[in-house]
Amino acid sequence: MVTSPIITLTTDFGTQDPYVGVMKGVIHSINRHSSIIDISHDVQPQSILEGAFIIGSSHRFFPKGTLHVAVVDPGVGTSRSALLLVTPAAYFLGPDNGIFSYIVKEGFRGDPEMSSGYQVRVPNGYRAYRLTNPEFWMHPVSSTFHGRDVFAPVAAHLSLGVPEDRLGEEIHLLTYLPVTQPQWKGDTLTGRVVHVDRFGNLITDIPAFLLSGGHAITIVIKEHCIAGISRSYAEGERLLAIIGSNNTLELSVRNGSAAHSLGAGVEEEVRIRKPGT
Repeated sequence: MVTSPIITLTTDFGTQDPYVGVMKGVIHSINRHSSIIDISHDVQPQSILEGAFIIGSSHRFFPKGTLHVAVVDPGVGTSRSALLLVTPAAYFLGPDNGIFSYIVKEGFRGDPEMSSGYQVRVPNGYRAYRLTNPEFWMHPVSSTFHGRDVFAPVAAHLSLGVPEDRLGEEIHLLTYLPVTQPQWKGDTLTGRVVHVDRFGNLITDIPAFLLSGGHAITIVIKEHCIAGISRSYAEGERLLAIIGSNNTLELSVRNGSAAHSLGAGVEEEVRIRKPGT
C-alpha cells in the first residue's frame, strides 16, 4: 500500500498546453490532500529512452513509498498495456513501453536476459500489474490522453489506499529498452547520450567508475575529440567533458550548448579511447 502522499509527474507534454495541469486537476479531484511534484515535462517528444533515464536517475531522491507517474507514450491508443510497477522503494505508473527500464534494471545483479520481443521477467521483490479495471479510470477514456484518463486517476486512487491487485491483473513480463551498461572492449568504450538538459549539456550513460584515470582518455562524438575530463564547467576553452551530478559523463560547451554546437541529441554515440588508439 502507498505510504507517501507524494505523486511525481514526468512527461513529454511541455508546459505550453493544459495537459499537465489537467492531470493535476484529476488527481486533486480524487484526493485533494495529495502532494504533486513535477520532475520534468520537457522530455523530448516521444523519447522513451530520455524519459526512462530521467525517472531512473531521479526517483531515489524521494521518500520511500512515493508514487511516480511517467508518461512518454507514442503508443497511446494501441494495444500497449498500462502498467503499475511496485518495487521495494516506490510505485511507478506509466505505459508498458520501456519507460521504467532503468528501474527494472536496478532489480537485477547484472544485465537482465531480454527476449526477442524486448521483454524481461519482473525482478525478484518487484510486482507488476496491467491496469485493466476501468472502475478507477475517467470516463469516457480518450484514445490519445491516457495520462488524464488512466494514469492520473489510478495514481490518485492508489494514494488513497486502494490495493494494487484491485487495479488489474498481475503480470510477469515487462517491456524493456536495451539499457545495458557500457563496457570496455579492449581500448574502446562505447556509450550514448541519454538526456539533453536545458543548458545543452549532453548527458551520457557512461558511469564515472569506468573512467578512472580520465585525464589519459580521449572522448569522441561526431568526430570531435576531447582530451581528458575537466573538473568544472568553467574549465576548457570550448568543448569539454565532465562528470555530472548523475555521476555519469557529460559533454558540455563553456558558456554555450554542446547539443547546438555539435548538432547532437539523445542516442548519439559517444566513444572513449585510451591512449594510442
